Amino acid sequence: MRHGYKGAFEMAATVDFLFAYDATAKCVEDYMYQGIVDAYLLDPVVVEFIQQKNPYALRDIAEKLLEAHKRNLWEDVNIGSIRSFVEPSTSS
Repeated sequence: MRHGYKGAFEMAATVDFLFAYDATAKCVEDYMYQGIVDAYLLDPVVVEFIQQKNPYALRDIAEKLLEAHKRNLWEDVNIGSIRSFVEPSTSS
């Protein structure tokens, strides 16, 4: 996380590469997607880092995970925990 904006971008790119690999080879297991959620979206320190350095990367990670679910690449998922990173908050 020491690489600021570019580090957050690379984290999002990693999710994109994982998704592309699964879309073509169908070899990524559900627990691997869940590992991304746990490490990138449910860890408050990581979320804060990405939000501060590159908020678009945070949104891109969530969108790619939602797309994986939509394409039935990831089936065992709690969509609500991911959607909150894409949809604007209604609590203002």
